[in-house]
Amino acid sequence: MAGPRIAIAGALGRMGRAVAAAAADGEVVARFDRPGSADDGLVDRRTALDLADVVIDFTTAAAAAALARSAAELGRPALVIGATGFDEAEDDAVRAAAERVPIVRSGNFSLGVNILTGLVREAAARLSALDYDIEVFEAHHRRKVDAPSGTALMLGEAAAAGRGVKLSEVRAGRRDGVTGPRAVGEIGFCVLRGGGLVGEHSVIFAAEDEIITLSHSARDRALFARGAVAAARWIVGKPPGLYSMQDVLGFTAQSPAAD
Repeated sequence: MAGPRIAIAGALGRMGRAVAAAAADGEVVARFDRPGSADDGLVDRRTALDLADVVIDFTTAAAAAALARSAAELGRPALVIGATGFDEAEDDAVRAAAERVPIVRSGNFSLGVNILTGLVREAAARLSALDYDIEVFEAHHRRKVDAPSGTALMLGEAAAAGRGVKLSEVRAGRRDGVTGPRAVGEIGFCVLRGGGLVGEHSVIFAAEDEIITLSHSARDRALFARGAVAAARWIVGKPPGLYSMQDVLGFTAQSPAAD
């Protein structure tokens, strides 16, 4: 059976090129980027939407939200969104679009990270907030513009879910100067930006007498591209809704994703 007709947003970027390399021959039918980009193989966004069954987008939150609005107006195609750093309005736009078209959105398309997410949720459910502080550490290349990373937030949300709370209720504030002692149950974030780091994520459960660390290291962007292409093949033909990579991999019974 032939694969889906895939369009790639941000085709000239690192992830756009990686997605093109990960797709099978004949699957990529359109590539587009910012208006005015110099590449003879590019088309405009509307043409890409008309040609494709699904668009893979690793651009920016603003561009992904605009793409979602356009897809919702047309009622097609499906979307796979790997952009991160959404503000409230951009997030609302994606959620509204998911009422018209099927969308897979994930902070990370790696199989390993999604397994890690499940392990973090299970560990948090079993390690008391009274005894174990949770800290999420992430490191990326110097060019990444948002922090914490979408993956770090995904891991923080998994930890919060394991403890039956929302991340927004327990997320530690910015630490600078005299901050006082750590509050019980806080989930904190540490961020490093430098060089060409592809992606490092760790979740630390720290007690007085032991430290448990669950971690994942990405060595090549190709792993994210392969996951996004797998999501693109999975989402075509699904009913409208907001899905996660956990749905794609069969790790969740609920579909589409509620969060």
